Amino acid sequence: MSENKDPHVAESGVEDVKFVYDFTEGNKDLKDLLGGKGANLAEMTNLGLPVPPGFTITTEACKTYLDSGEEPAALRDEVSAHLEALEAKMGKKLGQADDPLLVSVRSGAKFSMPGMMDTVLNIGLSDKSVQGLAKQAGDDRFAWDSYRRLIQMFGKTVLGVDGDLFEDALEAAKDAKKVTVDTDLEAADLKKLVTKFKKIVKTEAGRDFPQDPREQMDLAIKAVFDSWNGDRAKLYRRQERIPHDLGTAVNVCSMVFGNLGPDSGTGVAFTRDPASGHQGVYGDYLQNAQGEDVVAGIRNTVPLAELESIDKKSYDQLMQIMETLENHYKDLCDIEFTIERGQLWMLQTRVGKRTAGAAFRIATQLVDQGLIDEAEALQRVTGAQLAQLMFPRFDDQAKVEQIGRGIAASPGAAVGKAVFDSYTAVKWSRSGEKVILVRRETNPDDLDGMIAAEGILTSRGGKTSHAAVVARGMGKTCVCGAEELEVDTKRRRMTVPGGHVVEEGDLISIDGSSGKVYLGEVPVVPSPVVEYFEGRMHAGADDADELVEAVHRIMAFADRKRRLRVRANADNAEDALRARRFGAQGIGLCRTEHMFLGDRRELVERLILADTESEREESLKELLPLQKQDFVELFEAMDGLPVTIRLLDPPLHEFLPDITELSVRVALAEARKDPHENELRLLQAVHRLHEQNPMLGLRGVRLGLVIPGLFTMQVRAIAEAAAERKNAKGDPRAEIMIPLVGTVQELEIVREEADQVIKEVQAATGTDLNLAIGTMIELPRAALTAGQIAEAAEFFSFGTNDLTQTVWGFSRDDVEASFFTAYLEKGIFGVSPFETIDRDGVGSLVKAAAEAGRATRPDLKLGVCGEHGGDPESVHFFHEVGLDYVSCSPFRIPVARLEAGRAASQSRGSDHR
Repeated sequence: MSENKDPHVAESGVEDVKFVYDFTEGNKDLKDLLGGKGANLAEMTNLGLPVPPGFTITTEACKTYLDSGEEPAALRDEVSAHLEALEAKMGKKLGQADDPLLVSVRSGAKFSMPGMMDTVLNIGLSDKSVQGLAKQAGDDRFAWDSYRRLIQMFGKTVLGVDGDLFEDALEAAKDAKKVTVDTDLEAADLKKLVTKFKKIVKTEAGRDFPQDPREQMDLAIKAVFDSWNGDRAKLYRRQERIPHDLGTAVNVCSMVFGNLGPDSGTGVAFTRDPASGHQGVYGDYLQNAQGEDVVAGIRNTVPLAELESIDKKSYDQLMQIMETLENHYKDLCDIEFTIERGQLWMLQTRVGKRTAGAAFRIATQLVDQGLIDEAEALQRVTGAQLAQLMFPRFDDQAKVEQIGRGIAASPGAAVGKAVFDSYTAVKWSRSGEKVILVRRETNPDDLDGMIAAEGILTSRGGKTSHAAVVARGMGKTCVCGAEELEVDTKRRRMTVPGGHVVEEGDLISIDGSSGKVYLGEVPVVPSPVVEYFEGRMHAGADDADELVEAVHRIMAFADRKRRLRVRANADNAEDALRARRFGAQGIGLCRTEHMFLGDRRELVERLILADTESEREESLKELLPLQKQDFVELFEAMDGLPVTIRLLDPPLHEFLPDITELSVRVALAEARKDPHENELRLLQAVHRLHEQNPMLGLRGVRLGLVIPGLFTMQVRAIAEAAAERKNAKGDPRAEIMIPLVGTVQELEIVREEADQVIKEVQAATGTDLNLAIGTMIELPRAALTAGQIAEAAEFFSFGTNDLTQTVWGFSRDDVEASFFTAYLEKGIFGVSPFETIDRDGVGSLVKAAAEAGRATRPDLKLGVCGEHGGDPESVHFFHEVGLDYVSCSPFRIPVARLEAGRAASQSRGSDHR
């Protein structure tokens, strides 16, 4: 066999798969096979820590069961062999009458899924063995309490009995006794409760509670397997992006009891504070209790520090073990333990979940302690955590009135007066009012209002709708697709569930991190991390907080490690300067269409309506100096850094009024016998330019080929602006990008015209302009013929938004709202392909195009400027396929920088989900 053989395959061949491991056989690196809990129980056993003996049934057994509906044929015999070994080690048999061995059966997937799957404690108790347990423990109450717990957990988990029936019976028993907590029930009370619980099982499950201990164990194991596909487990995996095909391991562990009296108890502990990352004694302890009592919150715990006065010996031993585990795992550890009559037992450890702030603090602390290096520190934090730290958020302690919920499209917390059109948003904003722009959906006409607003709320659309994409680009809070809100823009109000009406001017608050919408003003807590990135708070300064220091250090680690450069998507000098403060190394996408809106719309309309060549040339002549000034300001803001300018891309109809509104205006004018000639011409143009699918119609390079002078005007504006900046001793580094190219011939024609314009400007200004010309790869054909296109292109920028749209055949403006939810629920998608790049489909085209392009032109510069450029997982893919840079909205630049550093150091990292 090969050296790297699968550890669960026996020497005799694949047929002899090993399905069960003793705790002494595994280790922490076998999480795929033993699950996180089993692997860590084995690791603690190997470290010589006090772990109750037991064994783990592998995830392979679970997957076989889930695939076939039957447990593997060999599983029962393997479990029997390990159970016999466990019985021999403990000196007692499962469920024997005089001194029973009892076990717990607990789930344990590769990734922690707390509370999502099933656990059953005290397996082995029966009408006979409960008497033996009472005798051995010298405590009747303890034995009957343990038995009622088993029936309750088994009935609910294994037999599907409504858990409330058991809870109601327990409450009734306490009421009858006139007590409020379980521990005040005596043995006689609990014995009656056991009888009641067994009757509930018989009535609800149609069978008696099983008295055979092996049947109890086998049914519990099967229930844990089944719980992998329970609704709550599937929902959790979708939320956490955990694959659905991993399966869960099952841990069978000899029971230790925290409910044997005041010298017993159970607790949870953290080696550091998971909320802040600070070192200290953190956790909870509960005397005379079993583990689920702590989790369920049915009794008040005491702080872990109080264990020192309750049981000094166990406390000191626990502190020692915690230090051992943290040094061994080199990370924050989350620990479950039980004390049985003064004997400490470790039931679980795992790398603990933590807040985003704690993650950054802990990573730098561990570097300072010499436990990890910079490369490993980068694996302890994520771009998603950094994003959480950057956006303002609502005060958790505030009282709120939620009125709706939509899609969390762009993070942050925004408060303002509801307004229902862009004009009002701008007007009120200029008067000093903070506003939330509320629309059914936004379009390019709303851009001014979106800029003026604190946040955007729409009742339609998804994460890649116009509102979402633009909001993320601007760093605006946005909630999209809040369908339960009925937005009436004409009457300037929205109706919320229950009939309450929000009128224009009413205060609302929107949470772009959760998608929640609130009535009134919710207090906002600012982010010091954004202040740091914007230069308003300096790391190392006396007033800089600990979190800012940690973020500063981690970002320095990332910048030293990363190979990918990070640019910004920015369309004006203000955004460019913000991007530069955030660490942008240039502009990867300047969308010139945004420069044609607002005050210039009339000029664009005249260009579109031009009937003669002279009218068209006149419109272009008026647009030229305006475009040139745009680029002068941009080159000044990004002096010394590359600026990639995309020539006009969207369909022309986007610059014209809405066809329905314009038709109504014309009809009303005709009814008054006062038709406006320009509006009639506009309506004719709208009809002429109408397309069934405008995103696949007359746009991009096609505009430049069919509207003479359009692209050459833009190229001339770029060249003249670069010459002016250069003559002013600046260092402009312009790159001209041709959009939507599908064949090299398109690019060759546009390039020839552009080269001629550049030569003319060089001659006229006496400057030597080195303007690179390249293209966007955003069509499948362009990706497939990249080798040919590279002959005429000095760079490629992958437009992954449109490439995803055209590869999948999706209209990104429609599909998220219509069927993506179903696709995610059915597991067709793990995540939207517009959010994270589809490696197998779109990604394979990117990889192939990059390789083909560089085969033709080895020095070809490669970047990406779609939304994926700021997505953490996608950044790792772009690093892997050898791109030179990613480009994203200014507010996502720190995230991209961090993930680029993490990608470069990935081989050193480990999984800290």
